[in-house]
Amino acid sequence: MAWFQRVKPSIRTTHKRDMPEGLWWKCDECGAMLHKKQLEDHLFTCSECSHHFRISPYKYFSILLDNGKFTEFDDHLRSADPLTFTDTKKYPDRVQAIIEKTGKTEACRNAHGECGGSPLVISAMDFGFIGGSMGSVVGEKIARAVDKSLELDAPLVVIAQSGGARMMEGAFSLMQMAKTAARLTRLSERKLPFISLMTDPTMGGISASFAMLGDINVSEPKALIGFAGPRVIRDTIKRDLPEGFQRAEFLLDHGFVDLIVHRKELKNQLASLLAMMKI
Repeated sequence: MAWFQRVKPSIRTTHKRDMPEGLWWKCDECGAMLHKKQLEDHLFTCSECSHHFRISPYKYFSILLDNGKFTEFDDHLRSADPLTFTDTKKYPDRVQAIIEKTGKTEACRNAHGECGGSPLVISAMDFGFIGGSMGSVVGEKIARAVDKSLELDAPLVVIAQSGGARMMEGAFSLMQMAKTAARLTRLSERKLPFISLMTDPTMGGISASFAMLGDINVSEPKALIGFAGPRVIRDTIKRDLPEGFQRAEFLLDHGFVDLIVHRKELKNQLASLLAMMKI
């Protein structure tokens, strides 16, 4: 005979409700649970600790351009397979699978509109497409964004969000570093402002090319910015790195970044900068 007896709980329970997917988000920094509406109201930053979530180019366009109105261009460009690259799957198959899963077509999107009543061209990268890696299409899109700025006689903002070069395209990917840097000189010749906005992360060949070439280099708070990752550097030099190494605040203190701007203040700050730089 059992020495204890099971007792039916006296607390009445209700059936578990289904929670809509994506209704609640957990902050990666402080662990706070944030409702989707709350997150949208704070422009996808944490209301508790100001952590900046990664967002898509379309969201940046809506935040930075007047009334969220913009015109996208050069959306038809698609990745080729110059090296017939294969790892666990063929490169074209990998790209197609990502397109079908996410609806994204490349790691960069271009648009133009107005910011503070003045024309502006934006080229924004997307970490959600193969880590925002820069292949031939990304390099071409940034180059074409420069051309659009020249055509519209408008400033250019490039929003970096990338892990670096796209290894599946080999040297063709690395060539985009020189290509984008060279094309940006045309803006300088026309005295058109170029503002580089670095978000988390801005790494590898992106930081070694156009991302650090802005007339003004701006960053979101705590963005990881550098060439090789901190773990790689630490393992190579066999020394502990300074606290906050490669974060935006560290780079601001050492002169690599000009401004750190919270996403809520980004549009107003951008409009002010462009007004001051207007010739």
